[in-house]
Amino acid sequence: MNPRQRRGLLFVLVSFVVAVGTFFAVSAYVANVNSQVGSRVTVYQARQAIEAYTPLGPDNIEAVEVPERWVSKSSVLSLDELQGRRVGFRLNPGTTVSSDMLIPSSSLSSTEREVAVNVDSVTGVAGRVRPGDRVDIYAVFSEVPGLPKSVRILVRDVRIVSIAGEQTVTQQSATSGTSEQRVLPVTLALEPEQALSVTYAAAFASEVRLVALPNDVGTNRQGEPNEYDASELGGKAVREKANN
Repeated sequence: MNPRQRRGLLFVLVSFVVAVGTFFAVSAYVANVNSQVGSRVTVYQARQAIEAYTPLGPDNIEAVEVPERWVSKSSVLSLDELQGRRVGFRLNPGTTVSSDMLIPSSSLSSTEREVAVNVDSVTGVAGRVRPGDRVDIYAVFSEVPGLPKSVRILVRDVRIVSIAGEQTVTQQSATSGTSEQRVLPVTLALEPEQALSVTYAAAFASEVRLVALPNDVGTNRQGEPNEYDASELGGKAVREKANN
């Protein structure tokens, strides 16, 4: 073999070694990238800001592919699983929707209806009630024309469906003007007639209050009063002066 052939063979061997080295370097790089990124999955994110309790759908959420290792299993949902569901707080644009954000699906019977009322730390039993608990609903009527000032039990033994996070609502009053109040929306499972009475009270009563019940569902509650007004206090009634 002459010197030119030997040089040619050496160049071929060097090229082969470089090619093999390049192959392993690229393979190692790809393996490293795959180990950091991995396979991709589809999640759904808010297209724009979504206010609390807005039904989810294609108009306000969009599919986005992201590396599987970057998201939790609860975020991997299909559009069918999200369609019409609600979240109990505001979603900012780009927020990934996960199953633990969603308000639980309704467990109502065929005759029940869901009605939400706002309570605060006092009227909501200081946060001691939870979904699944049962309560009585009291209403205080003090400023409704034609009705005596009284406290009434509107509904007994009502099931709490869900309790949303604290929210700020703006209230209008003829005496104090505009004010803001921190409230907790509580969703109740009610029969249709009960739903009407609770809705009326929420609109016109000066206060709607939840009253927690004993854990013993078999407790005998016969004889409990349903209504109370000032005449029960005794004494002499004094006519109120008409407002000028």
